[in-house]
Amino acid sequence: MKTDGTFDEAEIEAARILFARQATFLMGAVSVDGLPPADMPEVAFAGRSNVGKSSLINALVGHKKLARASNEPGRTREVNFFVLDDVIRLVDLPGYGWARASKVTTKKFQNLGRDYLRGRVNLKRAYLLIDARHGLKDVDKEPMDAFDKAAVSYQIILTKADKMKPAEVEALVAKTQAAIIKRPAAFPRVLSTSSEKGFGIPELRAEIAATCEIVPRIESDDQAE
Repeated sequence: MKTDGTFDEAEIEAARILFARQATFLMGAVSVDGLPPADMPEVAFAGRSNVGKSSLINALVGHKKLARASNEPGRTREVNFFVLDDVIRLVDLPGYGWARASKVTTKKFQNLGRDYLRGRVNLKRAYLLIDARHGLKDVDKEPMDAFDKAAVSYQIILTKADKMKPAEVEALVAKTQAAIIKRPAAFPRVLSTSSEKGFGIPELRAEIAATCEIVPRIESDDQAE
């Protein structure tokens, strides 16, 4: 890792190799009692409904249909687990901020996400996805408060950044970093990504590999192609 906290070419390539390996859907949990054993590092993805969580997970692993986006935003009401190379779990948390579900139903699946955050000892970091076209909204304060309260390290990931001009993205990154600077559990570096164009994805892979302290098996790279 460089002195400014970013990653060098070797680390980016090592993360590419890791994420080129087999990724599979493990299970969807509807209660804390149904969670898989806490026996490997996990990173979780949270965000407003329709922010692009499924697309981001698919872009990370190079699969178009590993994580499936619903035609109706807000339908993900389970904690979904995906396994990468039998060394990391990628966790898709229920979305928030979608008004069409009943208040009772919404509270139920959002509470499931909070219970997961509070009790998951192997959770290394949560990634809070924010649509770059809209930036942080009031509705995003609740999950950030939940992360802070649970003392879960979280990092802001701007999605759909290809829809904006580079200067606008740069300004939004700076604005977002300033907005979270006093939040105790917030990781200070904000990443901008595009699942469609692919930029920012190599850096996010490297972030995840470093956070989970995973060293890819580089010598067998040819098996992952």
